[in-house]
Amino acid sequence: MSVPIDRQEDIVEQVIEQLEVRRGPHQMYAEFAPGSGAPIVLMHGFPDSVHLYDRLLPHLLGQRPVVRFDFLGWGRSDKPAGYPYTATNQVGDINAVVDVLDERTGRDQLVLVAHDASGPPAIDWALANPDRVSALVLLNTYYHWTPVLRRPPAIALYSTPGLGSIARRLAVRRPDINRRVYEWQVGHFIEDPLLRAEIVPLLYRDFEDSIPAFFRLNQDLIPTIVSRRRRLQQLRRFGRPVRIMFGMRDRYLNPRVALEFAELFPQSQLQLVDNAGHYVQVDRPERVAGTLLA
Repeated sequence: MSVPIDRQEDIVEQVIEQLEVRRGPHQMYAEFAPGSGAPIVLMHGFPDSVHLYDRLLPHLLGQRPVVRFDFLGWGRSDKPAGYPYTATNQVGDINAVVDVLDERTGRDQLVLVAHDASGPPAIDWALANPDRVSALVLLNTYYHWTPVLRRPPAIALYSTPGLGSIARRLAVRRPDINRRVYEWQVGHFIEDPLLRAEIVPLLYRDFEDSIPAFFRLNQDLIPTIVSRRRRLQQLRRFGRPVRIMFGMRDRYLNPRVALEFAELFPQSQLQLVDNAGHYVQVDRPERVAGTLLA
């Protein structure tokens, strides 16, 4: 039986502490829970925040050190105006969190958990620091352009050149429309209607002030996935364990994307999860936790 969101927050608050993470002059929001072994670093995509892991976190507490954080521009992290919110700059956000985590735990290796748009920065960080990676875990994410990759309709709306600029102007003028698009799209990412009713408003609360980062990362999306194709040979040489876990009902970051990841990474294990969609950590938190703790 699932634990209600408010009860999960009570459980988390009993053991969680906030980390002091600075990215230059900016403050990042990060939460840490102690444990033993290699720390687990949980990363959100867009349009998400740390709350994406509310249902997963109670299954990890007391097992391994865990950190979850909001990228700059998102959730409770600073949102500097005019900041270049790109996948490449998010690698620096990961560095900032890892530096503080190293001081807190004294551990050299990490389990990196990427979901959705955190895939490119997480994989880039892993490629640059392979000796620091205990395991790389990919949850319904992407890295490079491939014919089997599908953008969710709302993401395609904002990321397509030309069309995206029109959609962004309309969203600024009509925030009510932007909210309806958000609720429709994110609602489709969660299989259980009761969970959908709980979680979508929670995520939207964090999203309202994150719209500039959302717009900028959408502009960066196509350049990111095109440019990462040049790094596929590095993926094929990556010798650390990679666990690929995709919800099978995701029509966008779909099982065919997972299969391509499994073919690229030489040390990969693939799990396709029944009764789960794009937010596999929401739909099947016990299953995801088992993989992370294995």
